[in-house]
Amino acid sequence: MMVEQKRPLTRQQFIQRLRRLGLSRYQDKHPFTEILNEGKLTKTQLQAYILNWYYFEKMIPQKDAGIISNCPIPEVRRIWVSRILRHDGYGDIEGATEGWLKLCQAAGIDRNTVMRARFLPGVRLAIDSYVQYAKSKTWLEGIATSLTQVFLPRLVERRVNAFVKHYEDYVSPKGLEYFMSLQSAAREGSKMALDLVQRYAATREAQDMVTNAVLYMDDVLWSILDAIYSAYVVRKMSLSASI
Repeated sequence: MMVEQKRPLTRQQFIQRLRRLGLSRYQDKHPFTEILNEGKLTKTQLQAYILNWYYFEKMIPQKDAGIISNCPIPEVRRIWVSRILRHDGYGDIEGATEGWLKLCQAAGIDRNTVMRARFLPGVRLAIDSYVQYAKSKTWLEGIATSLTQVFLPRLVERRVNAFVKHYEDYVSPKGLEYFMSLQSAAREGSKMALDLVQRYAATREAQDMVTNAVLYMDDVLWSILDAIYSAYVVRKMSLSASI
């Protein structure tokens, strides 16, 4: 007996599905994000967030390298390698990882402390699983995890407003330069991922894989915030837990 294959979603249906499912579990709904935006974090809690999120920024180029290593299409590799350069930097261009490191310094965490930090176990597990996911899954699924950046500009705008309004005593204004540039970078990155996904996810099976990858990425981001919230808000640990 033949199993009838589902028809591919139209371009509009596919994008609507990604937005609906992705937004339903996005990190802006996490309790930690909510109290951050409301200006209710202590200095220690804010520092803990900035420090632990550095591990995410640091590992993104390794994730993208895993995607490229799985991709047999030269055109896609040429497009995607730009993300590694944007994060690691090249020539006189400062990368995003260095930008987040400067945010750490602006929040009162010196560079040497960041470099030797152990980071929370839950943070490491979530991010390391993300890197492994990119290496072990198809290149299309790996690229699809970046579609969560579609929602990032709105999140960044609220985050920047919260930092300026509530945390000016904790973070020097110069340290927010990376956040300011993140909005345009997120728009560019999400457009790149969306264009590739629309071009190569031609079957319903591929579209379902892409959708599951987006939901997986939402879980990764939520798990990172879970670890930080549990350690520093619920248990009120000192910053030394991550150093």
